[in-house]
Amino acid sequence: MSANAPHCTVATVVERQQRYLLVLEERNGCLLYNQPAGHLEAGESLIEAAQRETLEETAWNVQIKSYLGVSLYRAPSNGITYVRHSFAARAMGFNPELSLDQGIVEAVWLSIDEIDRIKDQLASPLVYRDILQFRANKLYPLEMAHTYIAP
Repeated sequence: MSANAPHCTVATVVERQQRYLLVLEERNGCLLYNQPAGHLEAGESLIEAAQRETLEETAWNVQIKSYLGVSLYRAPSNGITYVRHSFAARAMGFNPELSLDQGIVEAVWLSIDEIDRIKDQLASPLVYRDILQFRANKLYPLEMAHTYIAP
């Protein structure tokens, strides 16, 4: 695989009582807000990856409900291109005994007004775009995020 090949990632919008689950993470000495997100691992479906990443980064178990779509994003900070699959999920339960992933300072629930005020501290413009898409009810069936396993 080429060093310039896109990285496949997943991200999740989790809404509860008109608040959105974000993570405050440390990146290169800066604190940024992001959705629960991360890389697809070998053998995982996109949905499994979204559930796992959300749990690892927030200690929240979620049920993936809808597909928000795919985005191609070239990060100016590192030049890496990401193929990002975004999902909407429902919070199912919090596990306070879990440690959060390395680099995650805390998981927070923020209102859209609070997110508006920290837009310049978001990890990428895709975070805000996904939340706005969710709020506009632009949701797609999970069947759009196919996983094919060769026989």
